[in-house]
Amino acid sequence: MTMTNGYFQSDNEQKIDILNLTSLEERAREVVPKGGFGYITEGSEDEWTLRENTSAFDHVQIVPRILTNIENPSTETEIFGVKTSMPIISAPAAAQGLAHARGELATAEGMAAAGTIMSQSTYGTTRIKDTAAAGKGAPQFFQLYMSKDWDINKAWLDEAVASGVKAIVVTVDSMLGGYREADIINNFQFPLPMDNMAQLTNDDGTGKGIAEIYAAAAQVILPSDIKRVTEYTNLPVIVKGVQDPDDAQTAIEAGVAGIWVSNHGGRQLNGGPASFDTLEAIAERVNKRVPIIFDSGVRRGSHVFKALASGADLVAIGRPIFYGLALGGAQGAQSVVEHLNDEFKIVMQLAGAQTIEDVKKAKLVRR
Repeated sequence: MTMTNGYFQSDNEQKIDILNLTSLEERAREVVPKGGFGYITEGSEDEWTLRENTSAFDHVQIVPRILTNIENPSTETEIFGVKTSMPIISAPAAAQGLAHARGELATAEGMAAAGTIMSQSTYGTTRIKDTAAAGKGAPQFFQLYMSKDWDINKAWLDEAVASGVKAIVVTVDSMLGGYREADIINNFQFPLPMDNMAQLTNDDGTGKGIAEIYAAAAQVILPSDIKRVTEYTNLPVIVKGVQDPDDAQTAIEAGVAGIWVSNHGGRQLNGGPASFDTLEAIAERVNKRVPIIFDSGVRRGSHVFKALASGADLVAIGRPIFYGLALGGAQGAQSVVEHLNDEFKIVMQLAGAQTIEDVKKAKLVRR
């Protein structure tokens, strides 16, 4: 273990054996300090939406197919011209140093080794350029929590563009944090500096809770802000946090290159619908005009399949990446996405899908 500012960080570096992603949570509990673990795993209020995010996948069934001549399905796909080995990417999760001493650097290495995309968070514990360098040229996205100060936004975006990221993800559902009781019970305040904040402000986030950090960010984000980011970076811009078809339409009219369907893993509006329950209607409104990324509650290969068959182009995971980091660093994070992809390939073959495009056309039964 490594200690930073009195906080113990895992320094495990190994491939991990995985029965399923859900089982990793309790294994990680033994490694990650209580406050950090609570922050990683918690949802808002009584966590109803957090639980619904996973159970919602039970609302839909996959129709198995036979006599289809399917063998060794291909999970390769692409977005914005970027090819990936699988339709599974890492979500932009903050403060990954809470799980492992190398934090985002380890995730960058793990996703690169797995042949997929890492999404960096503004509130990472390592700099944008350093995380990009750790990926050694592998594709990455940069997620922007917009500052009230446009000069700060420009500095972060400049570094992201210079580091070679392939898209900018603007999170629009977190102008304030949901009511998260685990942080209150644990009196959790971030023990580790957030290097992107430290670069530009006198506040690196240490000694603060997530609500205080969100309070320093923009409380209002408008379509004009999305256009501004697009014009400034000349990169594809994805709006993250979409849960309503009308909002997807507004984002498209603002010129976004992608829609990210997410309820922030049940960490924001408790009592809102499961993210999966909103996906089909949003996909119908988007009507393939731009790609759709989906997250929240994904724990099984069948969940990945159902999301793609309901209109998503890529599926992102967050918490399981933290568990993989805690248990095995870069190799642990790699193990997580590869295990999920292995499950997904089994489902593909049983459902008669040879390619990702076949998955998108698969038959589902909706209750």
